[in-house]
Amino acid sequence: MVVGTRLRRLRESRGISADKAGYEIRGSASKISRMELGRVGFKERDVADLLTLYGVSDPAEREPLLEMARMASVPGWWQRYHDVVPPWFEPYLGLEQGAGVIRCYEVQVVPALLQTRSYARAVLRHVHPEASAEEIERRVELRRERQRILTRDEPARLWAVVDEAALRRPFGGREVMRAQLRHLIDVCALRNVTVQVLPFGTGGHGAVGGPITLLRFEEADLPDVVYLEQLTNAHYPDRPAEVDRYTDVMNRLVVDADPPIRTPDTLRRLLDDL
Repeated sequence: MVVGTRLRRLRESRGISADKAGYEIRGSASKISRMELGRVGFKERDVADLLTLYGVSDPAEREPLLEMARMASVPGWWQRYHDVVPPWFEPYLGLEQGAGVIRCYEVQVVPALLQTRSYARAVLRHVHPEASAEEIERRVELRRERQRILTRDEPARLWAVVDEAALRRPFGGREVMRAQLRHLIDVCALRNVTVQVLPFGTGGHGAVGGPITLLRFEEADLPDVVYLEQLTNAHYPDRPAEVDRYTDVMNRLVVDADPPIRTPDTLRRLLDDL
């Protein structure tokens, strides 16, 4: 994404159209768009040809971008789970690992980054009823690997708004759900994790379309990313007006939900109800 953003800025500063840039690398304007959004890998030859087209001839400026393009093509750790990661989900895994701040709203289930192993297993069995036990365990392990971003040396910041419905839906049965709620109480103590509950009493809210994830990156060059996951694909609204709209919805959800300081008590009450 960093490489793509810098290529876009170079192209625009030279007044070169995406069609012309695509022709230069034996591609199309849509390929240039995908490259600039960081949605595809880079061929070093393509990046070198684009830099030449954009008039970047100084090795001190060319080499760092070419090296970043080479690094961007190195397979991520999640590629060893290629057997259980659909192509449409793989780009998100890279974005999630690189995000500094992750904001999400969930209405059906506890957010994946906060799920216990047993709860994740129960959810995945519902989502993939045809999968073998071995495949389910692979998916559980992938989910656990993703969660490491919350406890690494420089952890990501997670701010999750969870609908009360997700916390009352007992995936896996009573004991699995009780363990999940206790885990949520524990993670509320982490400095980099904020959990809010959107209670039934709130009534209507702006996220009637379903779950939302917003990713923000430390690099100033990178725009925020909106991720909307569906059953068999995902959507990334990327027009500035769309990103602003989803950001506004998330901000309103934070206001409508109970404040974070009340979350542990809410979770304890839900535990008592089980």
